[in-house]
Amino acid sequence: MTYQKILVALDKSPAGKLVFEQALDLAKKDNAKLMLFHSLPLEYQSVGSYTDLYGQNLANFSQSMHQQLEKESESTRQWLSEFGDRATNEGVATEWDWRIGDAGRCIRELASSWGADLIVVGRRGRQGLSEMFLGSVSNHVVHHASCSVLVVQGID
Repeated sequence: MTYQKILVALDKSPAGKLVFEQALDLAKKDNAKLMLFHSLPLEYQSVGSYTDLYGQNLANFSQSMHQQLEKESESTRQWLSEFGDRATNEGVATEWDWRIGDAGRCIRELASSWGADLIVVGRRGRQGLSEMFLGSVSNHVVHHASCSVLVVQGID
């Protein structure tokens, strides 16, 4: 089977580079296009609390969230651009995108709207309680995507 449009779901774990390499090899073999994608989770724990008796911390919380998001967005743009440049230099037509939110849902929606015929995603190997509480993006994608999914076993 050959693929024309491969969505590559990347995270910043050590396995992310392995996922990229697998997808790049497939894209070169099939002369396919790549869409590199990263989902930014909304993590507000690191910016403090917005609750207090009179709501005075809400403005500070909002400003902290905005600053954190700006910092993460710029870092993500640069990171994805580096992967994109490498793929382009190796002759693969490449786009990249990032979104804020639940990774599994974002991957599924982008695959559908972009018309991907393959999603390449990593798996960290969580099992049992850690998978139940932390979730499994790869599991969600495998069970809900409308196209084929290649799961690359992680190294961490």
